[in-house]
Amino acid sequence: MKPDGAYIHIDRASKKFATRSGEQVLALSEVNLSIDKGKFITLVGPSGCGKSTLLRIIGGLLSRSSGRVSIGGEEIDAPTDGVGMVFQSPVLLPWRTVLDNVTIAADLGRANRDLVNERALRFLKMVGLSGFENKYPGELSGGMQQRVGITRALVHDPDVLLMDEPFAALDALTRDRLQVELQALWMASQKTVIFVTHSIQEAVFLADRVVVLAPRPGRVVDDIAIDLPRPRTLEMVNSKVFGDYSNAVRRHFDAEETVQ
Repeated sequence: MKPDGAYIHIDRASKKFATRSGEQVLALSEVNLSIDKGKFITLVGPSGCGKSTLLRIIGGLLSRSSGRVSIGGEEIDAPTDGVGMVFQSPVLLPWRTVLDNVTIAADLGRANRDLVNERALRFLKMVGLSGFENKYPGELSGGMQQRVGITRALVHDPDVLLMDEPFAALDALTRDRLQVELQALWMASQKTVIFVTHSIQEAVFLADRVVVLAPRPGRVVDDIAIDLPRPRTLEMVNSKVFGDYSNAVRRHFDAEETVQ
């Protein structure tokens, strides 16, 4: 049963992968998670704990071995227009301009061209890329390319935004700036966001809830509500309350990067 108010509901979701030798490896084990509409959730855990696997299952990009995943009461078994995805690499087509990369789905017949163009220009302005519409990916910095990827995911107005370590490859200053910009975009749109990260600071800064996953097999070991005022500022990172939340997440990890 879906809990009252839960928009995304994951019920005992498990995933097994077959190795080349035919051995079955359990990557996720009976994950249970309920998320209210409009909330920002971060998933944190060591490498190999199944964060990205879980994200792809929620997005319908990967089948689950057992359990159930639903969004808005509808079971998810395949990709849907109601879910947008942002990957670690923005995967931009180098021969298309910024605007053409953002509006690529309209060329595939999935949306009204005029409406998509209007929304694309509005979102590009919101992420500080107004004036770069006719530039090509090779003319942009890494941070600017990631902004294009985020805009492409948002332009079709999905209800849910799934983000798989989108800032991991960026330098610290660019990463900080994009965290602040992403928060502003989310506060303006009130999308439901699930954001995968290895950074505890990033997880706490962005989230309404930090969900901690343990590896071998992946499972939820903690779900920490973050009660910090918004909009959050980078100065908050140095506050005692922010440090307390970070320590509440960090206590699950030891020197060998495992979860207790």
